Amino acid sequence: MSLIVDIKKRLGSFSLSSQFEAGEGVTGILGSSGCGKSMTLKCIAGIERPDSGHIELDGAVFYDSKKRIDLHPQQRRVGYLFQNYALFPNMTLRQNILCGLKNQPGRAQREKEADGMIALMGLQGLEKHRPYQLSGGQQQRAALGRILVSKPGLLMLDEPFSALDTYLRERLQAEMRELLKGYGGPALLVTHSNDEAYRLCRSIAVMDRGSMTPPRPAKELFDDPHTVAAASLTGCKNISRAEKRGERELYAIDWGVTLSTAAELHDGLCAVGVRAHDILEQERHNRYAIVCGQPIEDPFELMQPFTFACRGDKQKPLWIKLQRRGPYSAPGEVGIAPDKVMPLYEK
Repeated sequence: MSLIVDIKKRLGSFSLSSQFEAGEGVTGILGSSGCGKSMTLKCIAGIERPDSGHIELDGAVFYDSKKRIDLHPQQRRVGYLFQNYALFPNMTLRQNILCGLKNQPGRAQREKEADGMIALMGLQGLEKHRPYQLSGGQQQRAALGRILVSKPGLLMLDEPFSALDTYLRERLQAEMRELLKGYGGPALLVTHSNDEAYRLCRSIAVMDRGSMTPPRPAKELFDDPHTVAAASLTGCKNISRAEKRGERELYAIDWGVTLSTAAELHDGLCAVGVRAHDILEQERHNRYAIVCGQPIEDPFELMQPFTFACRGDKQKPLWIKLQRRGPYSAPGEVGIAPDKVMPLYEK
């Protein structure tokens, strides 16, 4: 099955332009708050209407402005997991699951399928509980079960972990990854978390101020984000304006250093990124003396701010991520392997 989306929508001064294709597996839409991620899902689900364009799932056209096709949400067979899960508060868990089977004929069959989904979600013994009696993780699994029991052709998850604390979020991400393996159709995951996108998504599209880049394999996107927006959204803490100086050499304007690259540089270069864990004390390439600031310590790692000694305090500080192993001594020099220097372009 495949999803094809090519839509435009204007909301006041904000313009949304979403164009992408998604096949089986989980496709992430990664972007900051207010960039248009959730609006894209709402247009696919039929909750919002685009101004123009086309939406199609496995050959079935949901929306086409030229042909004047605009199916009602109930006709689209789309499962939409909202941020707040949207369970009916006056119903028990079992009744909520049964709501996903309201179009299934035969009471006995509905109850059998509901019981099967409750077991699959690991919610046995909670059938008579109302949503307020469930934990955040139980609510999430109940909401997902209500969606999956209806056998949707497309599953959409809108920031499903945003309201959870760190421990529960990481545990439920692992559970969600296993549950999604059993779902055969395409799934879209909207998130602002680069960790979440990397853990759960096969491919990721980056959305910035209403515009979207085509989905790319997750590892490929993180290894070579290509744009400043993608580098920032994938967690790169060190980004500088840059100028091309040669086929494989650039000047980092904000850092005051010249860096060699493994990748051949092209026209349109505007910036350079280096991930904090790729700046190493033992690396011999792109090696410079540095001046370290006050480190920020976590239980198991340390973030060390620094500037290159050749520019002093005039430059934008960079960050090194280090594992804590015994007494710490700030490095005097660091290097960056050419294949870890990420050239960034305007588009």
